[in-house]
Amino acid sequence: MVDAFWRPRSLASRQLLVASLGLMAFLALVGFALDRAFMQTAEQNLHSRLQNYATAYAAGTEFDVSGALIPMADSPDPRLDRPGSGLYAQIVGNGMAWASASTSGPQLPVPKQLAIGQEVFDGPLPVRNLNGFGSQVYRYGRGLGAMDGSGNVIPYTVYILEDTRPFMAQMNTFRRSLWTYMAMAGLVLLLLQMLTLRWSLRPLRNVVTELERVKDGRASKMSGRHPRELAPLTESVNSLIDSERLNLERQRNVMGDLAHSLKTPLAVMRTSLDSHVPEAQLREDVDVQLRRMNDIVGYQLGRARSTGHKLYAAPIEVERHAEDIVSGLEKIYARKGILCEFDVDAAARFHGEQGDLQELLGNLLENAFKWANSRVLLTVAMVPQTERGARRALRIAVEDDGPGIPKAQVMELLQRGVRGDERVQGHGIGLSIVQDIVHGYRGELDVSRSGELGGAKFEVTLPR
Repeated sequence: MVDAFWRPRSLASRQLLVASLGLMAFLALVGFALDRAFMQTAEQNLHSRLQNYATAYAAGTEFDVSGALIPMADSPDPRLDRPGSGLYAQIVGNGMAWASASTSGPQLPVPKQLAIGQEVFDGPLPVRNLNGFGSQVYRYGRGLGAMDGSGNVIPYTVYILEDTRPFMAQMNTFRRSLWTYMAMAGLVLLLLQMLTLRWSLRPLRNVVTELERVKDGRASKMSGRHPRELAPLTESVNSLIDSERLNLERQRNVMGDLAHSLKTPLAVMRTSLDSHVPEAQLREDVDVQLRRMNDIVGYQLGRARSTGHKLYAAPIEVERHAEDIVSGLEKIYARKGILCEFDVDAAARFHGEQGDLQELLGNLLENAFKWANSRVLLTVAMVPQTERGARRALRIAVEDDGPGIPKAQVMELLQRGVRGDERVQGHGIGLSIVQDIVHGYRGELDVSRSGELGGAKFEVTLPR
């Protein structure tokens, strides 16, 4: 059950769950803040109202010559004249106490005399009514002083008390309205959120639909009508589709070419067997055809290895592989005494298969060693790309001081099996393998004359 609950959910359900939790937390916080603000406002209003009642009593209260209290004739609120009404007044002083008619019945908190000018506002304070049930009151008190008939100052304190039930009823009414409207607002926002989420995720559903069409063969690739955020995804998928189709086509071509190429040597050997030629001649014919078949198989395997661009390939350091290849070639061509110079950027990286990099460098450098008189120059650098977010392009240049290649023969030399000079040993497929690799990586191969060494210059540019 736990694994089933925590298994990956859809993006829509994830977004809806997180947004709903965030929305509920936000509404709860707003509701709590509004509730506290309304309570503080209501308490402030209550404080002001009780303060006004106390001020009215202070203005209407007098003392006679003996210092006896003369209460005001008319109460500032009719509830003060009705017993147990919930609004109460108390006046206390030195040896005197007075209470409004409303205090008859409930047991109110015992008042204490305050210093002149002192104010208090406290509550809720417990009160016990005549029916035995308890309630609570808010109390405001103010210390005052008055002159008696002899000119003496008489200190006294006025207390106004009000039952909390009207206040709590007001709060409960507000809270019911507040949370009702909050719930309605939450439902409306949740509905808008679902609609917004459905609209914003529509491009992803379109991507899934297009992938299904491609998988079923109803479409050849994904369209380009997608938001910018999904463009890299659809481009990568299309690149993957193109790469797989290119590889499949390459493998089919290799197998077909291999079968077609082997058919002729096999037919020659069959003819020799059927012709009953002398054994020595037969052995010679078989040996020649076997060598030819070995060359064909080697060539086709080399072609099959150049599988082209691989998506998300790890970067490969170019300098180290170049040094290994040059070290081997210097041993093979030691008699020519060729000096290979390096101008390789240490940060140069090849994004692809290691075998492709070795084939590319190996064939270019071997061709240069084969035709050079004494010098070979290898240059590797990273070229910035103009497209935002793209990898920098890799540029590889191999130059020699040999006879060079006329422009008219460039296309011919890049064909399979064609050699620049039949007297030079080789199979004539090295440069064609280079061309296949460059084509597989959607790069460019440029053949020109070296401005520095005077011989041939092969320049390969591999984009991202």
